[in-house]
Amino acid sequence: MQQRPNFPPPKKPTGDGGGQGRFNRFAKLRRPTREHRINEDITESQVRVIGEKGAELLSTRDALARAKSQGVDLVEITKGQDVPIVRLVDYGKFKFEKAKKEKEAKKKQKVIQIKEIKMGPKIDTGDFDRKCKEAINFLNEGDNVKVTMKFRGREMQHTALGVEKLNEFYNKVSESAHMDKKPNLEGRMMSMTLRSKGAKPKPAGTQAAPAPATATAAAST
Repeated sequence: MQQRPNFPPPKKPTGDGGGQGRFNRFAKLRRPTREHRINEDITESQVRVIGEKGAELLSTRDALARAKSQGVDLVEITKGQDVPIVRLVDYGKFKFEKAKKEKEAKKKQKVIQIKEIKMGPKIDTGDFDRKCKEAINFLNEGDNVKVTMKFRGREMQHTALGVEKLNEFYNKVSESAHMDKKPNLEGRMMSMTLRSKGAKPKPAGTQAAPAPATATAAAST
């Protein structure tokens, strides 16, 4: 009788394939990531609780018990050098208040823009003064200004006049600006950059002056 060949026994399924190993990968579900650690996520033995009476050093177990008794969460505010710094607050309310403050701060934040004013070296006095006033308005609003002068044809032979004109421009707006970049020639373009000294409050609307007392008396007679 012919003997059967001896085949090696089948291998047991590992974690890479099916079988029991497949379920081991999902045995521990990952907790959702939060910006702050709360409650049982804080694994240190002690915490520093910030409250109305100041800071208090407690064991994490006691701090958790106190938070549960008050119906709030133990929320890590910052990671201290020795122990975490925490507060006893409702985490949902805490996130809402924080997002509200960040939104208000973002609204108040001024985005500095660079406004460009273009002119030629032969600009007349009226247009020159008008562009200076325009630059002052930009600067008083907190924006920076780039003044650009373009030379055409034979005007390139008189670039020194361009420097003089740009310096005159700066002198007219110097109460509202610092010269961040001096007049610089690149090709046929000469430019300088003015940095705002800071946004200035707009003047309040002028009210009509009250009528003189004598005129009122005359009108009543």
